[in-house]
Amino acid sequence: MSSKGRETVPCVVFTGGGTGGHVYPGLAVAARLREAWDGRLVWIGSGKEVERRAVEAAGIEFLAVPSGKLRRELNFRNLADAFRVLAGYFASRRLLKRLRPALVFSKGGYVSVPPCAAAASLGIPVFTHESDATPGLATRLNARRAERIFVAYEATRERFPVALRARVEALGNPVRADLDSGDAARGRAFLGADEGVPVILVLGGSQGARQVNGLVEAALPKLAAEAFVAHQCGEAAAPGSAADDGPRYRRLPFIGGEYPDIVAAADLVVGRSGAGTLSECGRAGKPFVLVPLAGSGTRGDQVDNARIFEAAGAALVLTGEDATPERLADAALGILRDEAKARRMGEASRQVAGGDAARAIATRILERVGKAGSETEATR
Repeated sequence: MSSKGRETVPCVVFTGGGTGGHVYPGLAVAARLREAWDGRLVWIGSGKEVERRAVEAAGIEFLAVPSGKLRRELNFRNLADAFRVLAGYFASRRLLKRLRPALVFSKGGYVSVPPCAAAASLGIPVFTHESDATPGLATRLNARRAERIFVAYEATRERFPVALRARVEALGNPVRADLDSGDAARGRAFLGADEGVPVILVLGGSQGARQVNGLVEAALPKLAAEAFVAHQCGEAAAPGSAADDGPRYRRLPFIGGEYPDIVAAADLVVGRSGAGTLSECGRAGKPFVLVPLAGSGTRGDQVDNARIFEAAGAALVLTGEDATPERLADAALGILRDEAKARRMGEASRQVAGGDAARAIATRILERVGKAGSETEATR
């Protein structure tokens, strides 16, 4: 199709980036939208190649704009980034004037702020979604311009100014649809876990969570005495004492297409409390032992996320002096030894994670796109 022809097709623009946690949930929404709508989908992101690859692999056009990181602390880099944000705003305006989308959907991250500001300046409706219990800076900025603000948890509504709360709707977090097709038997076969032995899935993140990796390696003798440990440790994780796979240990620097099957096979999940881990494994009904990222280098979102699952009875949370190998092993094995407790925690986890947020958000986008189309026809 020619560029002129593409510009006559109804369009929805997605924006977000900076980390995969902002890209993949947005792609889940785009996939649900594509099931019911044949319009044009375009993603405005940063110049990071990993973002481009993920978006284009999903069959979505990718356009990059300059982006500057938003920092809460005073930093000399803020000045340079302020110019990048301004450049991103004008670049986004040019793109949006050309694309003429019916709506811009933001999944957050610093790259989303200029496109949302540009959309608002052009009278284009903006929807935004926040994955964490506590809204990030980008979401707080985008929410001022958004018609609809989607969040994962009802408690997050109170984190917004009173004037914005009527626009907030708690729908859960969008997750990839293939998680629903995970097969536990295939997952156990891939891992090499013997029948009847419970599986502990440790998620250390793509970069490897050093604290979680260290705790699990130290606790491994006790854990492996009663369970099979599947340890996603990250590509950058340095080999430790547990680097060589044992009969009840499988070290996985990266988990690819087999991820849904491994999640299905897991009886318990140990890891950080990022939004992706909680929503994906929560939707699969898994109990958690969580070691949230905390301290001065974080805004505390993981602790807030973990407390929501803990309060619902879906997780045991280890922070500060409680985050020791001994307590991790005791917490994990205590859950696995009590099947009724594990079932209760898993069901609570499923309840907190919610239903098909990607489909629900796509439905609301479609409703607004249809309204926008009717308004356009009425003005002709």
